[in-house]
Parts: sequence; structure tokens; C-alpha cells
Amino acid sequence: MRPIDTSTKKILEKYGAKIDSKSGTNIMDMPAEKDVFSKDYSVFREEALRLSNTFYERACNYAENLVKVEPKPEDAAKLMEAIDRTHLNITPTGAFSLATLTMAVSVLFGFAIGFVSYLLLDKAQIFLASFFILGGIFSLKPLSKYPIYLAAKWRLQASNQMVMCILYIVMYMRHTSNLEHALMFAGEHVGNPLALDLRKIMWDVETRRFSTVKEALDNYLDSWKDYNLPFVESFHLIEGSVVEGDAKRRLEMLEKALEVMLEGTYESMLHYAQNIKNPITTLHMLGVILPILGLIVLPLLGSFLGVKWYQLGLIYNFILPLVVYFIGYSIMSKRPVGYGQSGMFEDSPRFANLRMLQIGEGENASYIEPKSVATAIIFVFMVIGMLPLIIHLVDPAFDITFPDPIGGKLIDYRTVETQEGETVTIGPFGLGASLLSLLIPFGIAFGLSTYYNIRSKKLIDIRNETVRLEKEFQGALFQVGNRLSGGFPTEMIFGDVAQNLRGTPTGDFFKVVDRNIRSLGMSIEQAVFDEKVGAINYYPSSLIESSMKVLIETSKKGPQVASIALMSISIYLDRINKVNERLKDLLSEIIGSMRAQISFLSPIISGIVVGIGSMITSIIGGLGSALETTAAPEEDDAAAAGLGAGGLTDIFDPSTLMPPFFFQIVVAVYLIQIVYILSVMANGIESGVDKLNEEYTLGKNLYKSFMFYLIVTAVTIIGFSLLAKMISGAAVAQ
Repeated sequence: MRPIDTSTKKILEKYGAKIDSKSGTNIMDMPAEKDVFSKDYSVFREEALRLSNTFYERACNYAENLVKVEPKPEDAAKLMEAIDRTHLNITPTGAFSLATLTMAVSVLFGFAIGFVSYLLLDKAQIFLASFFILGGIFSLKPLSKYPIYLAAKWRLQASNQMVMCILYIVMYMRHTSNLEHALMFAGEHVGNPLALDLRKIMWDVETRRFSTVKEALDNYLDSWKDYNLPFVESFHLIEGSVVEGDAKRRLEMLEKALEVMLEGTYESMLHYAQNIKNPITTLHMLGVILPILGLIVLPLLGSFLGVKWYQLGLIYNFILPLVVYFIGYSIMSKRPVGYGQSGMFEDSPRFANLRMLQIGEGENASYIEPKSVATAIIFVFMVIGMLPLIIHLVDPAFDITFPDPIGGKLIDYRTVETQEGETVTIGPFGLGASLLSLLIPFGIAFGLSTYYNIRSKKLIDIRNETVRLEKEFQGALFQVGNRLSGGFPTEMIFGDVAQNLRGTPTGDFFKVVDRNIRSLGMSIEQAVFDEKVGAINYYPSSLIESSMKVLIETSKKGPQVASIALMSISIYLDRINKVNERLKDLLSEIIGSMRAQISFLSPIISGIVVGIGSMITSIIGGLGSALETTAAPEEDDAAAAGLGAGGLTDIFDPSTLMPPFFFQIVVAVYLIQIVYILSVMANGIESGVDKLNEEYTLGKNLYKSFMFYLIVTAVTIIGFSLLAKMISGAAVAQ
């Protein structure tokens, strides 16, 4: 293209200035109505800026600058798609370089541990060396595909909002057939991350990446064709309604769009519910039952193979939880689109104080961060639980002997001789130490439970009340629409509806609206949305907010238009609620099974395993000590029979016994991790990505499950300790 010369440029500027002076400011330079565009762009840019400063992005960019490792072309394409989806500021090369560099560092560190330990200790730390070497090798694939994991999480979050997104667009386009404004309306109410995608569509048009909203929307829908076809088909029907000249057919296309979305949701969830049963059962058996039952033989393996408690901890508290989490997340990530809460109000600054511990009332109230409370709880219980270690460190000779029939010592550190002839002190083996060790994991579970309870308890009460209102709201909207069709003024309807629905959340909501109109002289918009006394402040629901906005907008076009819009919304909400109830029925068996595992099966199995492990350790240690003190002169005959102290120590090296104190901590921490993972999974399968409900569920499950574990474990430890004493005494007597 030939460049514009100076004279032509002056002419364009001259007449352009004249046009601007007659028509006012250029419309493209004006802010959008109600600053929606600027708000959406600023929110998007702020979100993108926050993402660009993540540790993962900085690590990827650093690794790419340090050593560039190119992935395969097919892998690079998948990574690029995932990076675009999650708005990460990295390249496929950076992601693959970070994974390769992490693997290399881990493998070299493992070799260094083995070599240095062999030089200094004359005995290589094979377990630790193997842990880092194998960990580095096996981490290559997951780390290199981490953006794909983030994209799957993003899709899961967005999918949970798609039904509501289509509903909002259909609600808006019933009275105003403008796709651009409908997308902005939906973007204000569905919440992130889908709202962020809708803002990105508008931003692509504003920045001239695409010339029309339809082009930008079609480009976005291409990324969903392989994951959610009903969502794509619904949007195409909505796009078709824009160019439909006949009003009746236009409304039919909009209703068909919502119907396609709802039916597709139900069919997808039906197949998911059918296919998820076997994977959940497999995960429970391989990730929960078998590992916990396998702990029964570990005290024996410790005696035979010299397995240490910290090695057990690396396997059960690090490797196994990661494996269970990734298997569980792969199951959860296949969940199709569902209907869930948008989660908009939980993150609002207006409710920030509700996520903290309140001390005092009114203006004198002070607020404490839940992290501080949880940290204090964990610290106190850990100090009490570690008293056996602290006492032994301060005074190694101190101990207390329990009277019969319990017997035994409080701490019980033992000085034994290893098979190599070295004298070592091991422990604590005492019953009191085992019981005190329960306080360490209990402090962790109670601290986490308190943290999640403080963050979610008040908000979940608001959420539950809002959900009740949403379920009743469809009937209230039908009443309002019916009265509007009779010619009643909109301002006079709220009082009558509130009177008919008195004693319900819906009646209370409309009562506040009516009071603001009659007593304060507010308009309907002010009565609902006023920052101080608006009714929406008491029921922060995006669904109710959007419905009331539709009422306000359609009322400007006359009561008949508003009546039809509200009655249609009422029908839409009824259909969505029916589909949602059907989805809950489909998943009820699976969710019930997972809740049973969390609240009953896992705690009771873990408690019994700890008791059995303590008994085995007590029997082995008790037999060894008793036989050493009661060795007969005819030791050769006893040794020949395998009953002498020397014969026993040849079979079981006392120095390798795993103290029940540490064994219990490893098992209990694994239980906490399993309860955490299963709670997140159950919430994700049932509700999609619902952060508030997830926090509330975690706070409830961690406390209840661990209290049950605490009772079962304490009873089994005491009971099996008495049984072990009886068995050891009977064996020695014979």
C-alpha cells in the first residue's frame, strides 16, 4: 500500500476535525455504557497481570533461558493450546525445559546423596538416593504436561458455568436481540473463569483482532468442539436468532438453545455417572484400602528389612498421596458440564470480614486471620504431642511406670545392641507416648478444620439461604409476571407478592424491595441494587441479580413485555432445577459411597491398623526383653529350639523396631491426606469447582473423620497393648 502523503493527511485531519465538532466525540473513543467495557478490560488485564507473575511462569522462563529443550511437534501443539486457554505467559519450550531441568537436578542430587553417604558413613543411603533418582525420572512427564493439567482445571471450572451462561444470554436476548450486549450481560454474572473468556472475546474485537463479535465468538467456540458440543450448538442457535426476522421464530431458537444445553448436560452426566463407578472403586481399593491394610505388616518388615519410619513417611505421606491425587483428578476432570454456583459473592470484598474470626461486636469488633488461628492450634497440639521426645531430650533417665493391669512405661526408650555390635537407644515405645502421639495429627486436622470452618461457615449460611431463595424464586417470578400481565404497576406488585410468600426467603426479599420503594421513595433499581439498603445485599445471588435486571430493563418497554420475560425466566429456572435434581440422583450413589469412605471406612481401618501395629511391636520388643532377663543356664537347648534371646535377635533385630509413636503419626497424616483428597473429589464430582462448598466440606470432614479415628485408635492401642502384654507373658512363662 502506498503511504499517505502530507497534503492528503492534512485534508483528512481537517475534515475529520469538522465531523467530530458536529457529531461530538467519536463513538469509538467514548466509554461503553455503564463503563462495562472498561471494567471488563481492566479486570481481564489485572487477572492476566496476576497470572504472569506466578512462580511457575517465572520458573519456565528462567529454565528456557538457561537450557532450551524443544518438545515434539505434536506435544508442542497441545501445550500451546493449553497455554492459550489458561492465559499463561510461557512457551511450550519453557514448560518442557523446566521439566527436563527439574529431572536432571533431582537425579544428580540422588547420585550425590548416595556417593557422599558412602564416603562419609561407609554405607550408601540407597533409599534416599533411589527416591530422588526415580522421583526425578517419573516427574518429567507430569511436569512437562502441567499447562495441560491447568487447562483441564480451567475447562472444569468453565464447564460448571455454561448452563447459567446460556441462560443469561437467552434471558437478555428475549427482550433485546443484541449478541454483544448479551455476552457482556452474561460476563457480569457467571463469574470467572468463563466470564474472563467472555471478556476476552470482547477484547479481541476492541483490539481489532477480529472485526465482529461473531468472528471472535466462533474462534472461541472452536476450542470447545472436542469438549462440549452442546455448548457450541447452543451458541450457534443464539447467533442464528440474531439474524432471524420473524419474532416468533427468534424466540423459538432461543428456547431451543437452552433446551439443547440442558439435554446435552443430562446425557453427558448420565454417561459420566455410569462410567465413573469402576474407576472410583479401583481408586478406593488401590489408593486407600490396600495401602492402609499393608501397614499391618510394616512393623514386621521394619524388623526384617530395617525399614525406618521416615522412609515409610516418604512413601505414605508424599508418593502415595500424589499418586492418589492425580488419579482422582483425572477422574474428576472428565466430569462434563454441570450446573453449579458461580462463586461470585464469596470473593467479594464486601464479605472479606466473614472469612475471618470475629472478636467482639459492632464497631469494637476485631478480626483475626484464620491462618493465624490454625497455626496456633497446630503448634500447641504438636508441642504437647512431642512431650515424650522433649522429656527424653531434657532427661533421658526420666520415665513413669504404669500400675497393673496396664503396666508398661510412659515413654519407654530402650538401649539395645544391633547385630553389628553397636549400642543404640531407640523409642519411644511406651503406651503413654503412643497416646500422646495422637495429638500431633489431631492438631493438624483440627487446625485445618478450624481454618476452613472460619473461612466458610458464615458464608455457607448465606449461600444456603440464597439457594433456598433461588429455588423459590421461579414461582415468585411467575407471580410477578402474572400480575404485570393484568396491568398492575411494577412498583405496587412487590408488596402483594411478599405478603403471599411471607415467612420464606423470597417473601423477605420482596419485602425489603417494597419497604425501600414505599418508605424511602426509591426506584425499583435503587430498591434492589442500592449499595447500603438494596435487597440484593442480603441475598448475593447472580441469578436473582440478573433476573431483577431483566425486570428493570423490560419494564421500560411496558408491563406486557416485562410479564412475558419474567414468566419465560420462571419456566427456564424450573427446567434447570429439574435437570439439576436429575443430575444429583445420577451421582447420589457414588457420592454416598465416597462420603462413607471419608467418614467411616478410612478412619476405622486406619485406627485398627495402628492398634495392630503397636501390638506387633510390643510383642516383639516384650519377648526380646523378657527372654534376655530370663535366659536359662541350658541356653544351648533353648537356642536350638529358637526360643533364646540370641535366636530371637537373629530373627528380629531390636534396633530396627519401628516405634508406635512414629508409626501412628505416619498413618494419621496419610489419613488426613486421604480425607482431604476424597473430600475435594466428592465436591468436584457433585458440584464441579465450588470453592466455598469445598472449604466447608473439608472443615466438616477433617474434624469428624479424625475425631472418629482418635477414638478408635485410642481404644485399639490400649486394648491391643493389654493383649500384647498377655501374649508376651504367656510365651515367656512357657
